[in-house]
Amino acid sequence: MEEKKMTYEVNEWPPIGKSIVLAIQHLFAMFGATILVPILVNSAAGSEVLTIPVALVTSGIGTLIYIFCTKGKSPVYLGSSFAFITPIATAFVLAGKSGVGTGIMAVGLIYLIVAIIIKLIGKSWIDKLLPPIVIGPMIMIIGLGLAPNAINQIGLASTTTDWKVVLVAFISFIVTALVMTKAKGFFKIIPFLVGIISGYIVACILGMIDFKPVLDAKFLELPKFIIPLKDYNLDFRALITIAPVALVTLCEHIGDHTSLSNIIGNNLLKDPGLDRTLLGDGLATFIAGTLGGPANTTYGENTSVVGMTKVASVKVIGLAAVFAIIIGFLGKFTALVSTIPDPVLGGVSLLLYGFIAINGLKVLIKNQVNFDNPNNIVIASSMLVLGLGGAAVAIVSGNLSVTVSGMSLASIVGILLNQFINNKKEEVVAVKIEDSKREINKLKKEVKEELTVELKEELLKEIQKEFNKKKGNKK
Repeated sequence: MEEKKMTYEVNEWPPIGKSIVLAIQHLFAMFGATILVPILVNSAAGSEVLTIPVALVTSGIGTLIYIFCTKGKSPVYLGSSFAFITPIATAFVLAGKSGVGTGIMAVGLIYLIVAIIIKLIGKSWIDKLLPPIVIGPMIMIIGLGLAPNAINQIGLASTTTDWKVVLVAFISFIVTALVMTKAKGFFKIIPFLVGIISGYIVACILGMIDFKPVLDAKFLELPKFIIPLKDYNLDFRALITIAPVALVTLCEHIGDHTSLSNIIGNNLLKDPGLDRTLLGDGLATFIAGTLGGPANTTYGENTSVVGMTKVASVKVIGLAAVFAIIIGFLGKFTALVSTIPDPVLGGVSLLLYGFIAINGLKVLIKNQVNFDNPNNIVIASSMLVLGLGGAAVAIVSGNLSVTVSGMSLASIVGILLNQFINNKKEEVVAVKIEDSKREINKLKKEVKEELTVELKEELLKEIQKEFNKKKGNKK
């Protein structure tokens, strides 16, 4: 019988009590980043462009749409995309909320068009375009690129540090790590939830939490949805500012799904397929645009939760999405969760982000990428330096403003380098040699085993003869 790779596989449904707790863990994992996008956009634009409740509701709705489109085969949670923060703020200055909504809907349509193209021409090109030497560094950059966020949250990014911040972050981190490595039973699969609760309690004791927003908030509050053709007319003036970013986030989509594929032991780019994952992501983003929410994207935080807790149940993620929709209407609860201090999230994120990077390293090891080959060194080193060094390429022409940076820039460079400098003939020969070596070693092992059996049989015969002789002599 084949051993299970996950505690709860993609199609399994944990008992309802456990499912609720596990869903809350996923909710907390994505909460900080999802609500941060509206905050950063509003700060950059100098006005309220997006709201937290709408971001939560569209995140939940988008995840449910994605689950439906992928036939419940992919344990992915969709949250607010950081890639669109600057483009959305710029679009708001150019054309207001109507320009923002129009642009985000256009991004969703671009995803849908790409999904249709992939459906028509097939998926075999994926492996050629994205071999392990490109995918491995891509995944590592996703995790390590998020590292500065965690360092800022735990207060170690400057020379002056607040001991309370560091203490809360340390307790959140150490509790999460201990539960993950030492706990047994159900607690072993909810380390992040336990770590967040522990850090929050310590932060309360140290007086680091302001409960005034909770007291001021209403129990039930309708999110400020912004509906096209009702609250505004479509405005295409800022379309060129937002829409091109979709081509950049496609790389993030593929990278996250490849990382998750490696974790759960199933290639999601082939089953349910990249066409279906893009369809789900595209529809989710389009619906988010029609409700006044930010563009959606796959979340590395939840990928880490799946990998580290071994809980890949799509039903659990679906339940987390339902909870996100509900709390979007619960003013008190949204305000309460919003009071979780940065040090608590930062302490937990040290493990979350690091796990993503380690998973990229595992891709390289598992596929036995040969770093004696200088071509592979050039590809991986270029990607890592560009992705982590803050490199950015900006295209500005009139109202057009597209910036390719971080993982997106590194992915594009990695793909191009792999196509132009990797000697395909040498790779094929190397693969054939490795295959031949494996076959020879396998034959050697089989022959050795056969000889060992024959020798044992001959030895037993000789022992039996000697025994019979001695027995006869005694008689």
